[in-house]
Amino acid sequence: MGKRIRGKVITIATWCMVFALGSTGGAQNAPAEKSVVQKEAAMTKHASGTFEVKLEPQSEDKAEGASLGRMSLNKQFHGGIEATSKGEMLTVMSDVKGSAGYVAVERVSGKLDGLSGTFVMQHSGTMTRGAQQQSVTVVPDSGTGELKGLAGKMTILIAEGKHSYEFEYTLDPTH
Repeated sequence: MGKRIRGKVITIATWCMVFALGSTGGAQNAPAEKSVVQKEAAMTKHASGTFEVKLEPQSEDKAEGASLGRMSLNKQFHGGIEATSKGEMLTVMSDVKGSAGYVAVERVSGKLDGLSGTFVMQHSGTMTRGAQQQSVTVVPDSGTGELKGLAGKMTILIAEGKHSYEFEYTLDPTH
């Protein structure tokens, strides 16, 4: 391999390593650029309310050990979020009572604290013999309209068969 090509390969490999290690502190010794402008931290806001959800089973694959399912979902949000959503959910139910998992993606269309637009939320949840763990986050850069630059996390609560949410978010319209 020629010196020129080998030099380009080494340079590319070095940049890949810096990029990969940058989030773990591997590139902390690099000198700071004086021309970098720090963005002001976006203020975290809170929205809460209730929602109704309608799940429609689309398919099911029952097998020993775990059964797989697919559902469409439709929601109606009230409160800080006044919107509807449509999405798809994949589920798994194990043979052990109370152990299951799901992933879902849904597009929310409407208003968040009076601002109009759409955004997409990604869900991941597991239940281990009844103990639940869930993550619901806004897909980066999925906001449109007045919700462009939206980032956030939602907590879903279910009490006495009623669904409610707590939504912590930031909105950076400069994105």
